[in-house]
Amino acid sequence: MTQLSAAPTPQRTPGDGSRALYGGKINRRITVRDITAAKERGEKWPMLTAYDAMTASVFDEAGIPVMLVGDSAGNCHLGYESTVPVTLDEMTMLSAAVVRGTSRALIVGDLPFGTYQEGPVQALRSATRLVKEAGVGAVKLEGGERSHRQIELLVESGIPVMAHIGLTPQSVNAMGYRVQGRGEEAAQQLLRDAKAVQDAGAFAVVLELVPAELAAEVTRTLHIPTVGIGAGPETDAQVLVWTDMLGLTGGRVPKFVKQYADLRQVIGDAAKAYAEDVVGGTFPQDEHSVH
Repeated sequence: MTQLSAAPTPQRTPGDGSRALYGGKINRRITVRDITAAKERGEKWPMLTAYDAMTASVFDEAGIPVMLVGDSAGNCHLGYESTVPVTLDEMTMLSAAVVRGTSRALIVGDLPFGTYQEGPVQALRSATRLVKEAGVGAVKLEGGERSHRQIELLVESGIPVMAHIGLTPQSVNAMGYRVQGRGEEAAQQLLRDAKAVQDAGAFAVVLELVPAELAAEVTRTLHIPTVGIGAGPETDAQVLVWTDMLGLTGGRVPKFVKQYADLRQVIGDAAKAYAEDVVGGTFPQDEHSVH
């Protein structure tokens, strides 16, 4: 396996943990500098997706330090079969809602398919919309070596970038939904991609659906944080799609998802109970009426 020059091993900083991203005492909007400092301390942190103000406010109150307004909204909320049809207008609207619903979390907005592939100028134009119109603190885009020029220009222009390598859902028509980085050649390419986005100035990189051993190697090597999704336990952070995490997604969920609640059952039962009360004439009652 191709090796990169290893980054220094993070050392945990002694103290009361007040600077921790989760569970600490930061009462302002978290920034990319806080994310970098967490890597230096060897601190792990959680990230969740969010697509609306109400859900984002719940996660913000729960202390989730970073939220991704992912183009996964296409699958979860907009009824698309993949992330490919999602537009920049849709991402701008969703990102603005999440920003309005939060006061502490760093909000990262996804650049959807077709809004940065033409080159750096298109990427800057698209990212500027998310920053100016939605108020996000950073943007995310897919691709390693192939996206390094876009990342460089965005960072030079003052827009923090979270990169995304491994399985890149916007490329589903070319690669399908399968594990990335298996085999010597594929592992070498993923390592090159990781180095490329770091050198281009990305402040963090998502590793999606890659072997745990390879993700651990990338995490040890890079000086920027790695965010895993289906990439094992050794990354600096973890991210899940919130509808998967809370059991709202219908059908089969990916192996790497842990469901912390079954909201699909809870909400369905509540809807049935409401419908039965209406049909049976037991709702509304006098206490629900105005006289």
